[in-house]
Amino acid sequence: MGVGKRQQEIRAMRGKVWSPGRPSTGRREDRVRFWEAIAAGRSSDDAAADVGMSSAVGTRWFREAGGMSSLTLAPLLGRYLSFEEREEIAILHAQRHGVREIARRIGRSPSTISRELRRNASTRAHSTPYRATTAQWHAERRAGRPKIAKLVADDRLRDYVQDRLAGQIARPDGELVPGPEVPFIGRRHGRRADRRWGKSWSPEQISNRLRLDFPDDESMRISHEAIYQALYIQGRGALKRELVACLRTGRALRVPRARTHSTGKHFVTPEVLIGERPGEVDDRVVPGHWEGDLIIGLESSAIGTLVERTTRFTMLLHLPRMEGHGIEPVVKNGPALAGHGAEAVRRAIAEVIATLPEQLRRSLTWDQGAELAQHAQLRIDTGLEIYFCDPHSPWQRGTNENTNGLLRQYFPKGTDLARHTRNELDAVALALNTRPRKTLGWRTPAEALDDLLRSA
Repeated sequence: MGVGKRQQEIRAMRGKVWSPGRPSTGRREDRVRFWEAIAAGRSSDDAAADVGMSSAVGTRWFREAGGMSSLTLAPLLGRYLSFEEREEIAILHAQRHGVREIARRIGRSPSTISRELRRNASTRAHSTPYRATTAQWHAERRAGRPKIAKLVADDRLRDYVQDRLAGQIARPDGELVPGPEVPFIGRRHGRRADRRWGKSWSPEQISNRLRLDFPDDESMRISHEAIYQALYIQGRGALKRELVACLRTGRALRVPRARTHSTGKHFVTPEVLIGERPGEVDDRVVPGHWEGDLIIGLESSAIGTLVERTTRFTMLLHLPRMEGHGIEPVVKNGPALAGHGAEAVRRAIAEVIATLPEQLRRSLTWDQGAELAQHAQLRIDTGLEIYFCDPHSPWQRGTNENTNGLLRQYFPKGTDLARHTRNELDAVALALNTRPRKTLGWRTPAEALDDLLRSA
């Protein structure tokens, strides 16, 4: 048979049986298990490992879907053939059993088996053999039946949503203000980078405002979740992905809810959480209970802050960079050359706490930053009882947060904090401790602390 005739037969075969391309990676049940693991707070790598996929496949699934599952996680009804049943059909069909015999063995009707063998056969060979993996792929592709998104079908609604998300802001006289040019790179912009300017309504604001702007037009309705899906799920085609830069967070991917409610760091156990802290700390009557944190500056520079809850007395921790910072390559699990690693912070706290009398060394409350991972050793060195706030709850150490706001007058964001010497930090601490406070009856923190020590 000549090559030309062979090619004509192949073209004729392709004309009869259309091939949609390469089968997708992983079956539907694999993807369902993957997204169930993501919903439970697992990382993309761990979720992929749970279903037997590589980390690269898990990352691709997560990013293509924008962090949102594009399929329902509800189990399929029993009337649909499962992959295990298709495997059984493939084995019996290869053994040349008839349709009725196969139907009898797997407990299905003969018409179901006949239709399965006809519709879901392989399309990548000159014959049409039945393979379970190919049949499952055909069935999942056919069952998708993608529904046209509302924002795709309704131009007026889409224009309204896009204008509220990314429309240009204007001056009071009506002149448009474009703002900075910010290219979309597929990830969240840095904390100190320019953000795209726009009206930046949230999807919830857009969804609820539609009812006020169009009270009698039911076609101008859309839920906030549908707007999020149009932004994040690749392939919906309604809104461009770069419009996520107009959202509050600016995230290019959605964060599963379970990840935002994680239990915190591994070194934080239930017995050191803030719920176990004595009630006398909340009353602010007994001195010696401290709150601490780091303020971060340019190139990961940092200054530690300690604030006494009763008197608002402040002490600053000098955390200079270690030798080799910015020169030596970053080593995974190596020393924190920026100067605010766990060991450096523990030593700095122990050094300043040692200067205090014993009655002022009762407890320390910190957030769940890794810089206090050596809290057990710190408790041994100083006698302080260490407690940690709940995840994402900075208000539980509000005294320290307010003081950090005052310190930003001296140490602005985006500046190099490592350039300040120990003497300079002591001078700033003295300035705060000799500044009168309304909450102390216009006394200074230094005076309040001195009164407590004298009375003791």
